[in-house]
Amino acid sequence: MKTKQNKKKNREFIHQLYYKNRINFIVTIILTIAMSSLNLMISWLIQQIMDCTANQDMQALVRSAWIVIIVVVIYTIANVMYRAVYPRFLQRAMQQYRDYAFSRLTQKSLRSFSKEGTALYVSALTNDCTSIENNYLAATFTLIELLFCFLGALIMMLYYSPVMLVLAVALSFLPVAVSMTAGNRLTEQEKEISKKNERFVSIVNELLSGFPVIKSFRAETQASRLFSQRNEQAEEAKKNKRRTEQLISLLANDAGIIAQMGIFLAGAWLAISGKGVTAGVVIVFVQLMNYILNPISQVPLLWSNRKAAIALMEKLSDALSENVREEGREKLNGFSEKIEVKDLTYGYEPESPVLKDLDVQFDAGKSYAIVGGSGSGKSTLLNLLMGSSSNYQGEICIDGVSIKNIESESLYQLMTSVQQNVFVFNDTIRNNVTMFHEFPDKEVTLALERSGLSEFIEKRGEEFVCGENGANLSGGERQRISIARALLRKSPILLVDEATAALDAATARAVSFSILNLVGMTRIVVTHRLEEAILRRYDKILVMKNGTICEQGNFDTLMQQKGQFYSLFQIAH
Repeated sequence: MKTKQNKKKNREFIHQLYYKNRINFIVTIILTIAMSSLNLMISWLIQQIMDCTANQDMQALVRSAWIVIIVVVIYTIANVMYRAVYPRFLQRAMQQYRDYAFSRLTQKSLRSFSKEGTALYVSALTNDCTSIENNYLAATFTLIELLFCFLGALIMMLYYSPVMLVLAVALSFLPVAVSMTAGNRLTEQEKEISKKNERFVSIVNELLSGFPVIKSFRAETQASRLFSQRNEQAEEAKKNKRRTEQLISLLANDAGIIAQMGIFLAGAWLAISGKGVTAGVVIVFVQLMNYILNPISQVPLLWSNRKAAIALMEKLSDALSENVREEGREKLNGFSEKIEVKDLTYGYEPESPVLKDLDVQFDAGKSYAIVGGSGSGKSTLLNLLMGSSSNYQGEICIDGVSIKNIESESLYQLMTSVQQNVFVFNDTIRNNVTMFHEFPDKEVTLALERSGLSEFIEKRGEEFVCGENGANLSGGERQRISIARALLRKSPILLVDEATAALDAATARAVSFSILNLVGMTRIVVTHRLEEAILRRYDKILVMKNGTICEQGNFDTLMQQKGQFYSLFQIAH
């Protein structure tokens, strides 16, 4: 069953290349066949002109000249049409393929995507797409042209001289043997190129993301060495494929020359011996041999590359089908009561649980701070609340419904997450806050005010461009954008994971108060900053240790107990 489903999903990717693109595809095929037919007709005209010359038939020569003019005019028209339709077909095919692939990618859950990383998908949507365009789409028309000319040449050869056709077929066995030997090897080499490109993209992403760390630790030489190693491996894979292609081409060309000269010498002998073969027929046979030898030398290579391109599409389809959250069916229209976590046990590795028999309740509309040492399970708990995994023991329920049974779209509609690293598009402040959705100006203005962005907007305006990944903004401004996004979404639950960790004390305090001032939202905040003025504002503080909640209560209660929270607070001060 799984195999059939995978094959169906693979076909969907191929289908995207032709979706709303069939007319361009069919017209391109018709024009390809038309131009191939005209090429064969040119071979026939060469024979006619040669025999007219040998027979000194001026009337037939004039007739042939008129036919040449007509053929050239028709060929030019067909070529102009081909150059208009063919690029349009490729453009629409690849655009639809990429759009569909990215649309499928956005259906993945946060956890499943983070487990895989981005290199695989960056490579699939860039390098692999180039291979699909060249080795699958473009190669399809080349194959049609070569095979049509091959069949046409065989028919014409049979008409002119069955004896020479048999000889031509016999001489073609050598190029066939040469072309078939390395076909499968090319498929494997194309897969290796994709693999090495994926690793190269991965190291580029890592090095660019870690550029500040590289500079801080004076690791430029080491970073350059890592880049050079992956770059060399990627180019080495391409070189190996080029060598195989060049070897096939060289051997096929040599074999083709032998076949052509053989047919030329045999035809000359038959013409001199008076065996019913004219000089024109000999010339046209040499010409037609190109249409026999080209498919023999190129089709195995093109077919192997085509199979490799299909394998790349299957690779992307399989990757997009993996780690997808099991979809629940229940829809929640809102959140009004509580989130209950009962006997929750979870670990990234089954033998090493991060959370152990954890029990906690979050009431609607209240604010919660989750504190604890590194590795205590704070972020893991937030991820599970977002439905990152269903592979846990115990229960997580929202208003009495297990999140395993809640439809992903409905679950994400209930929750908004604010992370330490806020992603910002290289676009305007307004578009980054609205995430390119349409909202009434009044709602946008209110969200900007409540998130603390009003002063910034007054100085620079809503059309201020944020720069690549928010390069033109401070850390506090980026965090306020994430808060404004949450306000506009109007989701009832806000999950905040160490949002102020990288900010200075004053900015962190301002952002924290902005979150606490969001009336009507259930706020669950993981924080390492233990500042009394902020902690007093939370309805409840949850203290985590070794994957469980060891203490909970308001600030004063926890300080009076002089337990784990008291120790953490004293250390922080």
